[in-house]
Amino acid sequence: MASKVRLYVDHPLSEGQTVPVSRDQANYLFAVMRLQVGTVLSLINGHDGEWDAEVVAGNKRSGALRCLTQTRPLRMPPDLWLLFAPLKKTRTDFIVEKAAEMGAARIVPVQTDFTNADRIRQDKLQAHVIEATEQCGGTFVPEVAHLQKLSQVLADWDPSRRLLFCDETLLDETTLLAAENNGPWAILIGPEGGFSENERDMLRKSDFAVPISLGPRILRADTAAVAAMTVWQQALGDWS
Repeated sequence: MASKVRLYVDHPLSEGQTVPVSRDQANYLFAVMRLQVGTVLSLINGHDGEWDAEVVAGNKRSGALRCLTQTRPLRMPPDLWLLFAPLKKTRTDFIVEKAAEMGAARIVPVQTDFTNADRIRQDKLQAHVIEATEQCGGTFVPEVAHLQKLSQVLADWDPSRRLLFCDETLLDETTLLAAENNGPWAILIGPEGGFSENERDMLRKSDFAVPISLGPRILRADTAAVAAMTVWQQALGDWS
């Protein structure tokens, strides 16, 4: 008996491997989804690809699954990071979920001069990323980094990784990505109030930063994140 359930587990996956489930996962699998012994579901752990596994034991508090066969190998996303200034809670959740769905390899919250939120729940955001990966069919789970000041991130930046700087002041300019610009990249999305003049000057003086316009209208930060990732994936990522 097969199920459409797809579950992330923090456990190695291989043929014949027994995988224990947490109490919360057991409640979801056996109380909410009502899976039974013998039911087959999909497992991922972010490292070993996707596996079919069958339920060998389960109740509302605990359970065990046994790996059967690998259904898909691990597929790594392009080497693209998303840097963004945290917003109000639901909109920050939206950004990290969409970043996972759209193929970010790493998600980095940054504190800018005009950032509205001065703290994040890194564990909660990582849980949102896991849920998004389960739902979108991904096999790689991107890391959500801890909140860092933008100035410090730029000071420590590896110049071999180019930074796509989405500048809302470029409304009347068009900046296209050259198809030959492969290699590691990152996208930087500013806060609701935009970048400060000091931050914009710092970015424009950085050789690794590439300013780009996202069109003739100023976008909300969460919309800009999706738009920028779409532009990058279409030009340089694994969508082309």
